[in-house]
Amino acid sequence: MTDQRERVRDAYDDLAETHFAERSDRPPEATLLDEVRDRIDADARVLDAGCGQGTPVSSALAPQYDVVGLDFATAQLRLADGVVPRARLVQGDMTELPLAADSFDAVCAFHSIIHVPVADHANVLSEFARVLRPGGVLLVSSGGTDWAGSNPDWLDSGVEMEWSFPGPEETRRLLSAAGFNLQEWWIVTDRLGREGDGAVLDPDGDDAYEDGEPVGKPFFLAVRR
Repeated sequence: MTDQRERVRDAYDDLAETHFAERSDRPPEATLLDEVRDRIDADARVLDAGCGQGTPVSSALAPQYDVVGLDFATAQLRLADGVVPRARLVQGDMTELPLAADSFDAVCAFHSIIHVPVADHANVLSEFARVLRPGGVLLVSSGGTDWAGSNPDWLDSGVEMEWSFPGPEETRRLLSAAGFNLQEWWIVTDRLGREGDGAVLDPDGDDAYEDGEPVGKPFFLAVRR
């Protein structure tokens, strides 16, 4: 594990309770889970990659599907165990998933790959493709612009958090290279730690951009070839 991933893991352990209090179980991006539901069967197996405390993906899908939540932060998994007792929780790294090939019908990765060093994003997407069955669905968020950096006092917790991601065009290229066909994508304004509600925006709409940059994080819906 790289130094950045170790620091992110330790940070999420340190601020687990703060993050749990801030993160809504129904953020705007949770509505995109309907796109996944529409494409999988009732007995589908779903991986929540970077599940954190279990919201919003595992908590929304575990009542209907066979959900596996994966995270590398121990404190986050402890919280998830209370939130989604029906889900199977696994500690592991997205760059080397401790899961069998062709074993999932869908993978959801909300606000997780953005903490992985950008040089490893191709590997993470390839791992998602590996564990998905052919025709399996991926719903993944990334960054709105090419950026890497940190916040030394994220969520006023006194804990430093780090991010690293390419822009939407590069993420689309990486998805294709990993074996995915892009179906749709959206821009979602994330209100974590801010006032007001977020929104799911059409990337072709003028309201999705400000000064030429996306106003939120892109979410990509893709199917494994």
